[in-house]
Amino acid sequence: MAMLHIVNKSPFERVAFESCLRYVKAGDSILMIEDASVGAIEGTKFADQLKAAMADTSVYVLGGDLAARGMSEDRMIEGIKSVDYAGFVELVADNEKTQSWV
Repeated sequence: MAMLHIVNKSPFERVAFESCLRYVKAGDSILMIEDASVGAIEGTKFADQLKAAMADTSVYVLGGDLAARGMSEDRMIEGIKSVDYAGFVELVADNEKTQSWV
Protein backbone atom coordinates (compact mmCIF):
# COMPACT_ATOMS: atom_id res chain seq x y z
CA MET A 1 0.00 0.00 0.00
CA ALA A 2 1.67 3.21 -1.18
CA MET A 3 1.42 6.20 1.12
CA LEU A 4 2.00 9.89 0.48
CA HIS A 5 3.79 11.54 3.41
CA ILE A 6 3.12 15.30 3.49
CA VAL A 7 5.52 17.37 5.56
CA ASN A 8 4.85 21.06 6.14
CA LYS A 9 7.17 22.04 9.01
CA SER A 10 10.73 23.24 8.55
CA PRO A 11 13.28 20.52 9.26
CA PHE A 12 15.28 23.17 11.11
CA GLU A 13 12.52 23.94 13.60
CA ARG A 14 10.57 20.71 14.19
CA VAL A 15 11.20 16.96 14.21
CA ALA A 16 8.34 16.11 11.82
CA PHE A 17 10.72 15.84 8.86
CA GLU A 18 13.05 13.43 10.67
CA SER A 19 10.10 11.41 11.97
CA CYS A 20 8.77 11.08 8.45
CA LEU A 21 12.13 9.81 7.19
CA ARG A 22 12.19 7.17 9.95
CA TYR A 23 8.74 5.81 9.05
CA VAL A 24 8.65 6.08 5.26
CA LYS A 25 8.65 2.71 3.47
CA ALA A 26 9.83 1.56 0.07
CA GLY A 27 7.37 2.64 -2.60
CA ASP A 28 6.01 5.56 -0.57
CA SER A 29 6.27 9.20 -1.61
CA ILE A 30 7.24 12.30 0.35
CA LEU A 31 5.90 15.75 -0.49
CA MET A 32 7.49 18.77 1.17
CA ILE A 33 5.19 21.79 1.33
CA GLU A 34 5.18 25.17 3.08
CA ASP A 35 8.23 25.56 5.38
CA ALA A 36 9.32 21.95 4.79
CA SER A 37 10.20 22.89 1.22
CA VAL A 38 13.58 24.23 2.40
CA GLY A 39 14.52 20.62 3.19
CA ALA A 40 14.84 20.01 -0.55
CA ILE A 41 17.95 22.21 -0.78
CA GLU A 42 21.35 20.61 -1.36
CA GLY A 43 23.94 21.02 1.38
CA THR A 44 21.72 21.08 4.45
CA LYS A 45 22.25 18.76 7.39
CA PHE A 46 19.23 16.74 6.19
CA ALA A 47 20.43 16.25 2.62
CA ASP A 48 22.19 12.93 3.25
CA GLN A 49 19.17 11.47 5.07
CA LEU A 50 16.90 12.54 2.27
CA LYS A 51 19.22 11.14 -0.40
CA ALA A 52 19.27 7.80 1.43
CA ALA A 53 15.47 7.74 1.54
CA MET A 54 15.35 8.48 -2.18
CA ALA A 55 16.86 5.06 -2.92
CA ASP A 56 13.37 3.55 -2.73
CA THR A 57 11.08 6.55 -2.13
CA SER A 58 9.89 9.28 -4.50
CA VAL A 59 10.42 12.79 -3.16
CA TYR A 60 8.60 15.92 -4.29
CA VAL A 61 8.51 19.59 -3.32
CA LEU A 62 5.77 22.11 -3.96
CA GLY A 63 7.65 24.47 -6.27
CA GLY A 64 5.61 27.55 -5.38
CA ASP A 65 6.36 27.11 -1.68
CA LEU A 66 10.07 26.76 -2.40
CA ALA A 67 10.02 29.95 -4.49
CA ALA A 68 8.02 31.80 -1.82
CA ARG A 69 10.89 31.14 0.59
CA GLY A 70 13.45 32.63 -1.80
CA MET A 71 14.88 29.31 -2.95
CA SER A 72 15.39 28.32 -6.57
CA GLU A 73 14.89 24.85 -7.99
CA ASP A 74 18.50 24.76 -9.25
CA ARG A 75 19.59 24.45 -5.58
CA MET A 76 17.49 21.32 -4.98
CA ILE A 77 18.92 17.90 -4.25
CA GLU A 78 19.22 15.97 -7.50
CA GLY A 79 16.28 13.63 -7.99
CA ILE A 80 13.67 15.66 -6.11
CA LYS A 81 10.79 16.56 -8.37
CA SER A 82 9.05 19.92 -8.21
CA VAL A 83 5.25 19.88 -8.53
CA ASP A 84 2.56 22.52 -8.72
CA TYR A 85 -0.87 22.36 -7.05
CA ALA A 86 -2.24 20.11 -9.80
CA GLY A 87 0.70 17.78 -9.17
CA PHE A 88 -0.09 17.84 -5.44
CA VAL A 89 -3.65 16.71 -6.18
CA GLU A 90 -2.35 14.02 -8.55
CA LEU A 91 -0.03 12.67 -5.84
CA VAL A 92 -2.92 12.44 -3.39
CA ALA A 93 -5.05 10.63 -5.96
CA ASP A 94 -2.23 8.23 -6.93
CA ASN A 95 -1.56 7.04 -3.38
CA GLU A 96 -3.85 4.84 -1.32
CA LYS A 97 -3.22 6.74 1.91
CA THR A 98 -1.82 10.06 3.06
CA GLN A 99 -0.02 10.94 6.29
CA SER A 100 0.44 14.57 7.28
CA TRP A 101 3.44 15.22 9.52
CA VAL A 102 2.73 18.28 11.65
